[in-house]
Amino acid sequence: MNLQERIDAFVHLGAFLAQFTLPLESQTNSMKPEVSNKDTSVLYNDSFYDKMEHTLVASHHDNTWFTYDNLAFSCKSWSEALTHEQLSKWLSNYTILEEQDPKTIAIVMAGNIPLVGFHDFLSVLLCGNKVQAKLSSNDKKLLPFLASYLCAVAPDFKKNITFTEEKLERFDAVIATGSNNTSTYFEHYFGKYPHIIRKNRNAVAIITGTETAQEMEALADDVYRYFGLGCRNVSKVYIPQDYNLDHFFNGMYAWKEVINNHKYINNYDYNKAVYLMSNIKLFDNEFMLLKEDTGFSSPISVVFYERYQDITSVRKQLETQKQSIQCIVSQEDVPFGVAQAPKLWDYADGVDTLKFLISL
Repeated sequence: MNLQERIDAFVHLGAFLAQFTLPLESQTNSMKPEVSNKDTSVLYNDSFYDKMEHTLVASHHDNTWFTYDNLAFSCKSWSEALTHEQLSKWLSNYTILEEQDPKTIAIVMAGNIPLVGFHDFLSVLLCGNKVQAKLSSNDKKLLPFLASYLCAVAPDFKKNITFTEEKLERFDAVIATGSNNTSTYFEHYFGKYPHIIRKNRNAVAIITGTETAQEMEALADDVYRYFGLGCRNVSKVYIPQDYNLDHFFNGMYAWKEVINNHKYINNYDYNKAVYLMSNIKLFDNEFMLLKEDTGFSSPISVVFYERYQDITSVRKQLETQKQSIQCIVSQEDVPFGVAQAPKLWDYADGVDTLKFLISL
């Protein structure tokens, strides 16, 4: 199977996923949505469409952080990425040779948001290599199902895709994603192999006070999508010294229904109690806690903030701490509202995955 055939297979997968990109009626929807956009032109739909619905339901029941709304958003994001236009634009900057002896790449996947390891999966296969994937227990059904669809479209992929719950063995390189704690283990176990090892990172937003109401509502998407569990979720905001927080909270109000999720409200209540017992000053809008803090990684339901006098000093500070920053959201950086819909070339931790794979 050559590169164009591999691209074509993923484009078919994108068309399949496009059927499950429902309108986002509620950010906390915990009921199974009625799917009505079945496309009869999609390959193998009769065999896979109903099974995909069941897989989404099973994924939600396995991990209730994966609401149907968030699962649909993930499907939407990947359906928009897996087009000929987007894939060709991404790959045009690389020379991918047809591998006579493909490498086996072990991928240790996180499970914080749906399909969080899909980009690594895609990258390895497009390069003509083999995937040996160890899934997170929090997201163990959706990717194997999509892989089965991919293999139906392009059977040659079958020999190149393996999912395992056992110890990873007989591989040539590693891509592992985890926390700062697990990265120590990854470094110890995988350090002798060519590797990409990712740690904790967070997104931050820089607010100038000139943002429109629409931009602030879009920022709420960056904060609350996936309940803030993603590394590209904004967990901290920088605001001018004299900034009126009403403008910020008015934007956040677009996601007020998030408090109706039982897991989210449990975190909100717990964090609020802990902070209040410690006499920590908070701003509270009844579904989010805003806490002044120099850190980046805020708990669920909490957003950290710092006030600034000079935006240049903020930029300098973030540059010195870039190892903790996944992306910056602002009028000059990643636009408000799209932090959780990165392009294929927006690499996690700024590490070019394709360049790494091609160099092996």
